[in-house]
Amino acid sequence: MTHIDAIKPLKNPKFIKPIEIFYTQNNVKRRWEAVLSHDSVAIVLWHQERDAFVFVKQLRATVLNKNKTNGYMYELCAGIVDKECSNAQIAKEEILEECGYDVPVQNLQKISTFYTSVGISGTHQTIYYAQLNESMKVNAGGGLEDEEIEVIYIPTKDIKKFMFDENYQKTTGVMLGIYWFFDTMRPKQTL
Repeated sequence: MTHIDAIKPLKNPKFIKPIEIFYTQNNVKRRWEAVLSHDSVAIVLWHQERDAFVFVKQLRATVLNKNKTNGYMYELCAGIVDKECSNAQIAKEEILEECGYDVPVQNLQKISTFYTSVGISGTHQTIYYAQLNESMKVNAGGGLEDEEIEVIYIPTKDIKKFMFDENYQKTTGVMLGIYWFFDTMRPKQTL
């Protein structure tokens, strides 16, 4: 069974840096605790032949810390921006790594960039869209050797039920991506 073993203060963080921000608002000195972290990319994936959305399911320790019985999340394929290349290139690499599809960079359609986690970090996330087909499948996906990522296909016909079924723990990016898809890619269909 998956469970939290311990929680302790973080020393020598690899991906985040706790900071204090001192600022002035309306001539009042204020202080805020925050975390510096990497920006990220996320990709709305839709599989043409399966007529299905493609998500990843993985354990998130922060969710397990809140929900002691289930820390697994349904998410868009995503990754942090931690190297010197374009966000689109990072998105391409994440699709291959997590889902096993080799999508050409030029096939990625940028949806938008927005701030996330504004109460704690204020990082940017750039969200893309890519349409998949079986000719792009080159491996099983699943992430790096220390990751346990399951690739999930949700049929388009079942997506509304999935969206609003709280038994499926999901991120706001999933909801945004589904709404964007139906507003932009399939405007004649309704949820």
